[in-house]
Amino acid sequence: MKKILVIDDNEAVCTALMTLFQLQGYQVFVAQHPAQAKSILQQQSIDLILQDMNFAQGEMSGAQGKELFYQLRSDYPSIPVVLLTAWTHLDMVVELVKAGATDYIAKPWDDQRLLTTVANALKIKQLTEQNLKAERKQQERLGLFAGKDLCGLVFASTAMEQLLQMALQLAPSNAAVLVTGENGAGKEGIAQVLHANSSRKQQPLIKVNMGALPADLMEAELFGAEAGAYSGASKTRIGRFEAADGGTLFLDEIGNLSLSGQMKLLRVLQTGEFERLGSSQTRKVDVRIISATNADLTKAISLGQFRQDLYYRINVVQLHLPSLKDRVDDIVPLARHFLAGQKSLTKAAEQALQSYHWPGNVRELQNLCQRALLLTLADEIDAADLALPQEQSTAKKALDDLDKQQIELALQQAQGVVARAAKQLGISRQALYRRMEFYGIEPA
Repeated sequence: MKKILVIDDNEAVCTALMTLFQLQGYQVFVAQHPAQAKSILQQQSIDLILQDMNFAQGEMSGAQGKELFYQLRSDYPSIPVVLLTAWTHLDMVVELVKAGATDYIAKPWDDQRLLTTVANALKIKQLTEQNLKAERKQQERLGLFAGKDLCGLVFASTAMEQLLQMALQLAPSNAAVLVTGENGAGKEGIAQVLHANSSRKQQPLIKVNMGALPADLMEAELFGAEAGAYSGASKTRIGRFEAADGGTLFLDEIGNLSLSGQMKLLRVLQTGEFERLGSSQTRKVDVRIISATNADLTKAISLGQFRQDLYYRINVVQLHLPSLKDRVDDIVPLARHFLAGQKSLTKAAEQALQSYHWPGNVRELQNLCQRALLLTLADEIDAADLALPQEQSTAKKALDDLDKQQIELALQQAQGVVARAAKQLGISRQALYRRMEFYGIEPA
């Protein structure tokens, strides 16, 4: 309940104002002279002051009210003050409004206008307090991460703040880190923070998307290949491990690595040694490994699709990145960042963004903002302009009993033969085709 302090020497005025505001759900305190008002202010947390300008019989200059107003502004600068009087000079009113008075209402007052003025002043006060709180939190965050390179990450949630604190704590070490989380959640950004705040930051950060590499080229991509090592290899190829020597290697979607590739990777992690494809020469590198996956690697281990010893090597420390729907406080700041000041969001648009479930996480939000920038003609983006997708139908949700990673792993092990992969997964070939269509997996 908001608390209003009425300061007026006229008892009838105080009674009328108390009745008016109490009927609107406010708690009202009255003072008939400045000393009484100051006593109430010391005892109560007042949200708004409604102040007369004259407190002595026959006084009409407004000097008393002016003196009181400046005292109130000095002692209680965050409390809005609405001036209310029948006797004062216009130039004094202008002066006090410039000095911070919220508004000036002449007696006799209009009830509706007075109520509207008070409601607006309280709303502005609330928004100001929220902004100040956000600014204080931002200053605390800046102090917390002072001198650290956050690689441009935008966040406001406690979950992200805690995750980044842990990442910064791990950054100076050479420990292998496994970053888990859904596709599009921003796992690569965490890898960048780990590298940028390490002793290796002057050396390269090499990124490999394991999910985008064909299985037969994955080992050559990681370890390199001599000319003629395989069909089409007309010249020596430097692998990602050699390119990352002295720096950091980020292996995204590591669950897609073949079993033979996993064995070679395990050897590099144990000894720092490897051979290029087609070569017997052993090479040695100093590389820190940061891996990422959206798959359940412990489940893949139980299915014989991922080596347990490799899992323990890459998972010295695990950082889990929550999905965007689980860090709602990040959604609007991220959207504003993606809009880059070109357009603003209406309140309805912000609420729509925060209510959506974001299956594609941050990547989906970025794409949606780019589309809205291109298609919205107005300066503000409204909820309708976002064209947020509808929830999946029940029929489509029923297909979600197997995740995309499981299907891709099964197809990989079956060398692209759908019937063999379906048998491994325990479903019919037609059922597998439906799921492949649902996840956008192309047949080999």
